[in-house]
Formats: sequence, structure tokens, C-alpha cells
Amino acid sequence: MEPIVIVGAGLAGHGVARELRKLDATVPIVLVSRDGAEQYAKPTLSAALAAGQTPEQLVQATAQDAAQKLQVDVRPFSVVTGLDPAARTLTVNGAALKYRDLVLAVGADPMRPPFLTAEVAADGRVLQVNDLDDYRRWRALLAGVQNVVVIGAGLIGVEFASDLLAAGKSVTVVDMAPQPLGRLLPTEAAEVMRAQLQAAGLQWRLGQGIARLDLRTDAVDVVLQDGESVTGALILVAIGLTPRLELAHQAGLQTTRAIVVDAHLATSAPHVYALGDCAEVAGQWLPFVAPLLHGAKALAATLTGQPTQVAYPPMPVIVKTPPCPTVVLVPPQAAIWQTTVAGANVRALAHDALGGLRGFTLMGANVAERTALARQVVRT
Repeated sequence: MEPIVIVGAGLAGHGVARELRKLDATVPIVLVSRDGAEQYAKPTLSAALAAGQTPEQLVQATAQDAAQKLQVDVRPFSVVTGLDPAARTLTVNGAALKYRDLVLAVGADPMRPPFLTAEVAADGRVLQVNDLDDYRRWRALLAGVQNVVVIGAGLIGVEFASDLLAAGKSVTVVDMAPQPLGRLLPTEAAEVMRAQLQAAGLQWRLGQGIARLDLRTDAVDVVLQDGESVTGALILVAIGLTPRLELAHQAGLQTTRAIVVDAHLATSAPHVYALGDCAEVAGQWLPFVAPLLHGAKALAATLTGQPTQVAYPPMPVIVKTPPCPTVVLVPPQAAIWQTTVAGANVRALAHDALGGLRGFTLMGANVAERTALARQVVRT
């Protein structure tokens, strides 16, 4: 029997393998990874410093542990160079691997902005943290550093900045956007986030694009478009993700900004599926943990003979910023916000034209309402 082959050993890849084993104890599974295939939760990377967790302590299971526990053939440090959907073969380390069904859980790469030139990247003091290996390098360099500049005021940038603050670092966040978490928070809530983190010691430089990065012997200057600069011993660039599409393009799969899949997570090629940060599911690209976990359960059922469409319940996002506890359920763009601010406490509800609750932002003491409000959200 040909195996089910999973490419990628992040939360999505390990999640599918785990859910498959719950439903079928005998189907052969091969998990292929370009890294060490350790099992860990990627969201913990932006909160581990203040928690005192080392990179090694974030590992929940080694590749060998996962292989033994799930009875899966785990192949770390494997290079995938080709996919032939017609022949149902994957080229791994130069050899053809036949599959019954293929799951692409290849994830996404950090966006690389123009100012992150080859020279700057090679210097080693300007980093992007996207996986455990990146994080190991980041933590090793942080040991002797006090001043850090975070480029990017989105979810990942703000979470890393908050973690650095809690660990006693001096942190400045730079972004061309006028507010933090601009894609998640309504304006009033974003202002509370800005003020609370500033009160905790964070410095903001918002509304300014970056002209270039100047490397000096003892620091890096982040030169803004207005000519001023912010200096840090280390620079973290966290401006978003780009789904990994190289394999999909080579195989002729349909793609947009991500690999296009339907509600069964099926791609345009028979017996090829995709989920996680690399996939756009029925028109939605949801680079968060909850959607991929729901996807893993649905896909496992489909692959074991019970075709199942993924159905997403309301999935609030917990923002890991202890100085400003925040939970967000992002509504459709057409929603109308009603916001109440009382100091650090925010209750912002987003309704549709018919008055149905479609999303919310809760801060401070109001985060306790998230479960009750999630039950009230109108699903489409």
C-alpha cells in the first residue's frame, strides 16, 4: 500500500499525522521535513523569553519521539525538489517517493522587504524568526544585547516586542502604519494597545517607512523616510508572511496568494491536499493556529474514507501582550464597530447591517467575555 505523504512538520503537518492515527492505526504515513521535524508550537516563540523557556524546552517531541508514538515514518532534513501529480510521485532527496495521497503543509516564509538586502542579511544582526532554528539563533544573539528594534507593528512584531520588554530589553517598534495591529484592531482599541505598551516602556515610531538599514561596528541604524534613525544592537523584521508556493507552481497547482483548496482541502490536482499557512481555503487565507487544527481533523476524516468539509467556528485570537491583555475575533470588512473604552478596558463589538454580531475586540478585564461573545457570533 502506498503511504499518505505529508510535506512539512509544523503544527499543520504533525496535526494531520496525529489526527490520521486517531482514525486509522495501520495506514502508512510518511512525514517529510526540510528541518529537524521537532514538534513544537510556533506561537510560543513570541512569548518564550519572558517565560524563561529555552529553545530546547519548547520542543514537545523530537522527530524520533513523534515517529515512535504515532508509528509514522518521519524523514527530517529532507529536500523536496519535485511533484508529479499524474504519477503520484514526490521527489525527495533526489529519489521518487510514491504516495496514495499527498498533503502539503509547507507553511510560509517571512516577507523580505527591499531594505533587507543580501549584505544586511549576511551581517547577522538583522533577523527574521519563523521557526525553531531561527529562534535558536535569535536567542543566542540576544544574550548580550540590550537595545532591540522591531520592524513591524502587526501581531508577531508586537508580541515579540512585548516579550522583549518583559525580559528587560529596551525596545522600539517601527512601522509605516499609523497604529499597531492595524489589520486586527479598530482605531480606538489600537490606541489603547499603543498607550499600554508605551506605559510599559515600549517606544513607538509609527507612520514612517524605512529608507534603509546602515550597518555600524557596534549597532544597526534603521533610517526612516523622514531622515531620522533608530538604533539597535539587534533588529527583528516581522512584517508578515508569504506562503511557500514553489512546489505548487512546479506541479501546476492552482494558486493565488496561496495554494487554492476547496472546503475538503483538496487542491486542483487529484489526491493532493493542502492546509495551514500555505493554503487558501475556499477563498480564505487564515494564518492562525485554530484554522489549521480544524483543518487537520477534517482532512484526516477525508483521507480515511469519510469526506468532510472543514467548518470553522468563531476563532478568537489571543494576543500575547501581558501589559494589554487582548482577544480579537476579526469580522468581515463590512462590519460596523461599536466601541466602549474605560481606561485599559475595551469592549468593541462588530455588527453586520442586520445587527448580527460578527466579531469583537476585548481588552483588559473584558477579555473574560470572549467565550460568551463567541457563542453569539453569527456564522455564514
